[in-house]
Amino acid sequence: MSITNRTAPIRSGPTRSTPSQAHRFLEVRALTDALSADLSAEDQTPQSMTDASPAKWHRAHVTWFFEEFILRNVESYRVYDDTYRYLFNSYYEAVGARHPRPERGLVTRPGVADVGHYREYVDNAMVDALERGVLGDDALALLELGCNHEQQHQELLLMDIKHLFSTHAFGPVYVDRAVDDPGDPDPLTWRSVTGGVTEVGATQGASGFTYDNEGPRHRVYLEDFEIAERAVTNAEWLEFMADDGYRRPEFWLSEGWAHITQNGWQAPEYWAQTDGEWTTFTLSGRRRLVGDEPVMHVSFYEADAYARWAGARLPTEFEWEAAADTGDIARGQLLDPQRCHPGRAGATMIGDVWEWTASAYLPYPGFVPANGAVGEYNGKFMCDQHVLRGASAVTPPGHERATYRNFFPASARWAFSGLRLAR
Repeated sequence: MSITNRTAPIRSGPTRSTPSQAHRFLEVRALTDALSADLSAEDQTPQSMTDASPAKWHRAHVTWFFEEFILRNVESYRVYDDTYRYLFNSYYEAVGARHPRPERGLVTRPGVADVGHYREYVDNAMVDALERGVLGDDALALLELGCNHEQQHQELLLMDIKHLFSTHAFGPVYVDRAVDDPGDPDPLTWRSVTGGVTEVGATQGASGFTYDNEGPRHRVYLEDFEIAERAVTNAEWLEFMADDGYRRPEFWLSEGWAHITQNGWQAPEYWAQTDGEWTTFTLSGRRRLVGDEPVMHVSFYEADAYARWAGARLPTEFEWEAAADTGDIARGQLLDPQRCHPGRAGATMIGDVWEWTASAYLPYPGFVPANGAVGEYNGKFMCDQHVLRGASAVTPPGHERATYRNFFPASARWAFSGLRLAR
């Protein structure tokens, strides 16, 4: 399960609509439009792999969310096109039949212009409903949920277009930016964290939006541990590779070894060696590696193997949260549409790259999915997934927090995923 469709919130819910809610809605919608503005119709239609979705589909799906869960319950609303309920439903079994996920790239109609008209139609209807004050508390809570859902898809859109562009023989550029200067990482330092009984997770009814899988807040017991002050870097990963890290089974989980052997992995996703120099594909095209940037596009298997090679381990998600729970957490690189790439690895725990943890994605004690279709997407995916914490260079600002639980299968690499060591 990718970060899409994490759709059941912990919420207290607003009591009435306000102008700020309409502004918030339009601001989120405008960012999606901006991120896709320079993508051609041809860019927005293909699907480069089963886990990815076309940019056009992302734009339509997040629009469908508002129509399906809010506007269909407004008496005066007229559905834009009944076929869209089938085409742009993602995983909501309670809603009905849906187009097969692996075939989203075959949906040539509606076209990009039609999807733009659909977005405009729904935007106008949503603003009208807000201005007329016809949305109740539940609908207003779904509005905030829908905005967060769209922010997730903004990140997914960039992940997916990066994967698509990487398959092109000539490496298209999504955002043109200056080449980063090469650099060497600062020495790795460690921070001691005192163990004991500690509370983790989001508090029910607290201010600010959280997803249901972030709570209930509960107690865990931690042993004393140390955590690295920064993420693992490209330069350090090159050392792992130079020491035959990808060819030494003693570092690998059995399933991970079988996976890299079967798929021929010898480096992170998007890396290539040309004329003796390592490069990586970015949203600004293929670039030489920058040594002090966080390594990214590695799977859980690779992250775990590196940690063993380094004489350390991955932190559990509870250790990660305890280490991050220090009040005002410094942010690394979040989404800047003019960059879409991590900065240099520094003493931050949120931003640049999502960080794999050692924890399987499981429910917290007392977790209960929300009622209805929007409750489908957390609990049902708590199987064969691993938790990542933090945020990435394509996470929209304001969508990040210390309790956020991202999750992917152990083999996933197209996310902006890296790692931090613990011991």
